Amino acid sequence: MIVVSNSSPLIALGRIQRLDLLPSLFPGIVVPTAVYQEVVVQGASQPGASTLANAAWLRVQPVQHTSSVRYLLATLEQGEAEAIVLAQELQANWLLLDEIKARTAARQLGLRVIGVAGILVLAKQQGLIPTVRPLLDSLLTHHFRISRRVIHAALVAAGEQL
Repeated sequence: MIVVSNSSPLIALGRIQRLDLLPSLFPGIVVPTAVYQEVVVQGASQPGASTLANAAWLRVQPVQHTSSVRYLLATLEQGEAEAIVLAQELQANWLLLDEIKARTAARQLGLRVIGVAGILVLAKQQGLIPTVRPLLDSLLTHHFRISRRVIHAALVAAGEQL
């Protein structure tokens, strides 16, 4: 299974100290250079950055089709564009991505996308966490932007009371 990640799921799970869920759900995560730079190098003082810097389950891989990245930069940020192109290049099973414009672009390209809320639901379904709601609440407390619609959908998918 090949899983590519953008910055936001890594940052979000780092903020709530639940990066441990990723290697429990996926055999490994591949990130493009721009994502590694943003999360680990530039974000070195942020929660989870040192965990990611030392994670055996995280692999950095440069994007080969830079012209495709440049095309996506018209509407997306560097990390998002690189993550989408890398997911295409690797024929990834999953692309971890939260931002709505980037998710829309990825889906239009036929990529299978899951965000941090979906990761939490999957973790509950796999028995890794007992409930999703406290972690969603923690994301909000840590200033992670997530819509009420996404929270509602995650709680319904997790079978938790609204």
